[in-house]
Amino acid sequence: MTPQAAILEPIPIHARHLFFDLKPKSDPREVLSTLAAACDGRAAVLGIGVGVAAALGREIPNLRGFPQLPRARPAIPVTQRALWLWLRGDDPGELLRQGHVLAALAAPAFELVQAIDSFRYRDFRDLSGYEDGTENPQDEAAIEAAITQGYGAGIDGSSFAAVQQWLHDFPAFDAMSRAEQDNHVGRERDSNEELDDAPESAHVKRTAQEDFEPEAFVVRRSMPWSSGLDAGLVFLAFGRSFDAFEAQLRRMTGHDDGIIDGLFDFTRPLTGDFFWCPPMGVNGVDLAALVV
Repeated sequence: MTPQAAILEPIPIHARHLFFDLKPKSDPREVLSTLAAACDGRAAVLGIGVGVAAALGREIPNLRGFPQLPRARPAIPVTQRALWLWLRGDDPGELLRQGHVLAALAAPAFELVQAIDSFRYRDFRDLSGYEDGTENPQDEAAIEAAITQGYGAGIDGSSFAAVQQWLHDFPAFDAMSRAEQDNHVGRERDSNEELDDAPESAHVKRTAQEDFEPEAFVVRRSMPWSSGLDAGLVFLAFGRSFDAFEAQLRRMTGHDDGIIDGLFDFTRPLTGDFFWCPPMGVNGVDLAALVV
């Protein structure tokens, strides 16, 4: 049971996310095998969408598409892609070139439809200035939260990634007082201390992982992004299934008690994708459960 190493490692200085659709009438077996051999799980993470498994007539336990939440306020986009590559490193130019190589390997069966460059900001903070991933489980707890176990070879050691690109409304955020900003997040920005008297709409209270039944722990690896005049956060969370992420998203959008997460006052998601990240094998990513 060997997960793709990046899942349990700190975020890099730079990253590049590549999203692909499956080309019509394509058989992706050979291409997937080539990509699996080219991805080491640390500098390049491979994620598979539910559509690829369906095209191959395979069923991966717990793999499904990003959820439709028709009662969500605000609306949560679903942009489910077939394939995701998460490239990590120190030099954005090298990541760009690495992406070109991998996209060329994928091209016979997959079409590249989106690329997002992201970066580390200060000490692992969102561009709003608030620390991201404060409540991440550590060590064995991180493995328990993020890595699948008990399903057998080809599945054990895998993980399930939820990926969303969020767009920040900086004028709206900057128009708030510092106290209002803290109350929207639920923490004091400089100290990162949780506010005991924060409103119920505060993000920290909406997503307190230990307050769910069962507990909804995930391992977050989110990073800021910017392009032209726009910027925000690439939210990335790994779980042993998608259940914990879905529970948090439903509460954020008011499904549990009608209270909407305060974050939506200054940011909103543009995309929503789920991917299965297979375990590592001897010669790259292990696709034995998918490609036969």
